[in-house]
Amino acid sequence: MSSPDILVVGAGAAGIAAARAVLRAGRTVQVLEARERPGGRAWTDSTTLGAPFDLGATWLHQAGENPLTPLAAGLEPFDHDAVRRHVCFLDGRLATEAEMADYDTAYAAFHPRLQAALATAPRDASAADDAPRGGFWDATVAHWEGPVIAAAPLAAMDLRDFMATQLGGPNLLLPGGIGGLLAGLAAGLPIACGAVVERLRWGEAEGVVAEGGFGRVAARAAIVTLPTAVLAAGGVRFDPALPPATEQAFHDLPLGLLTKLGLRAAGDDRLNLGPFTGLERRVSREDETAMTFIAWPFGRDHLMGFLGGEAAWALEREGEAALTDFAFAELRRAYGGRADRALRRAGALASRWGGDPFARGAYSHARPGRAGARLDLAAPLAGGRLCFAGEACHPRFAGTVGGAWVTGEAAARAALATQS
Repeated sequence: MSSPDILVVGAGAAGIAAARAVLRAGRTVQVLEARERPGGRAWTDSTTLGAPFDLGATWLHQAGENPLTPLAAGLEPFDHDAVRRHVCFLDGRLATEAEMADYDTAYAAFHPRLQAALATAPRDASAADDAPRGGFWDATVAHWEGPVIAAAPLAAMDLRDFMATQLGGPNLLLPGGIGGLLAGLAAGLPIACGAVVERLRWGEAEGVVAEGGFGRVAARAAIVTLPTAVLAAGGVRFDPALPPATEQAFHDLPLGLLTKLGLRAAGDDRLNLGPFTGLERRVSREDETAMTFIAWPFGRDHLMGFLGGEAAWALEREGEAALTDFAFAELRRAYGGRADRALRRAGALASRWGGDPFARGAYSHARPGRAGARLDLAAPLAGGRLCFAGEACHPRFAGTVGGAWVTGEAAARAALATQS
């Protein structure tokens, strides 16, 4: 590897965006990626289930403002919201229309309640402090908004950051997967895979030096796009030490966990669920271990299961077999023994982001009182000689590939400014 103008550490969405921006500016770039593939926490497996399955990022959220929407234009993006339908079980039966209407009413009250609390909430308020409680559906709504969507319990998340990062539609699905999109966008970039950066020296007046098993690469500036959990665990040694605000931001923006599971149909039984139908159940506690499902996306023969928060961490530690066992137990609540006949246990496909040493979780949230940590992390250091980028850096689109992409481009602009 020659000495590039800009060094990028990590080939996820932020790293790919940064590298493309540097090349557009007519400068040279080298990307160092620890894995044997680009994409980071956006990874599409196209073989195990006989069809593309996103193990990480799945949707292009808020597509009208998402920078990846135009880049996916030729990949047949599909508006999931246009066909979104949910069925909900409680006590082993389907909820009635009246019960579902009550559920919708409870859900509609959730965000306005938290929005109203913003004016008087203390600086360290969590998203749980003013959440509705006591209603028949309130725990189910909190379960969705915390573990399922945000990958962490509401009490672990800063109220202001939680509200600032709420996402809207359209929510687009790609038939070939988000990971497939990023792999295409990474094609042709100078990415060295299997290159784990162990030390980054950034105190040199003339630039930065990355060191690891690959050897040594010098550049004028570096953009680090690694997940905050990896950085907080000391995955890279920085020399000199980083400013306290930057270092603290790693710890104030931890990653929650959302585990995905794919199960194939064993035959023609589709459980009376149409394509894209959501399947869930009422819970009595936000932290109840419960799995939600999306049936047969694009008419394919698999279910997508989702398990988030502390339950996801616990089952990942137990192993993939335990996760599959739990998924079947959940489906039996709704379908009894029919679930075992309708779906295959063999060949299940599960994400393992919590145990992945290059991820250590799914996506970030801000600890209570630390909403400003995202801007602290995104602030360029040494005039742009060292920049951080990734979904955790975006104060609006945190947790998304779109947010990661925007911060990668912003970091590239800051790093390129050092070249003038």
